[in-house]
Amino acid sequence: MSDCPECKAKSIYDPPQTVYEDYYHPQHVEVVQTVEVIRRHHCVPVYHHVTVCTAKDVYSDDFTGMGGMGGVGGMANTAAMPMRGGRSAGVSKKRR
Repeated sequence: MSDCPECKAKSIYDPPQTVYEDYYHPQHVEVVQTVEVIRRHHCVPVYHHVTVCTAKDVYSDDFTGMGGMGGVGGMANTAAMPMRGGRSAGVSKKRR
């Protein structure tokens, strides 16, 4: 390499290249969406139990009666008492 003549340095210019730097900024965009609420009404059965309780007095054949009002020969004296909510008014006998 010592035989090479000294060459002068030379500059060559390429065409310029474009480099983009992107910067993003928030932009408020209002999106309006309509929501329609439909209130639907339905009938639903709700059971309220009403119980009818009966009481029966049965007199034996040898019962002579209460002042002539008692039954004779196994006759019965019956009465119906309506009840609400499954509770009786002082009567708590189970049905068979």
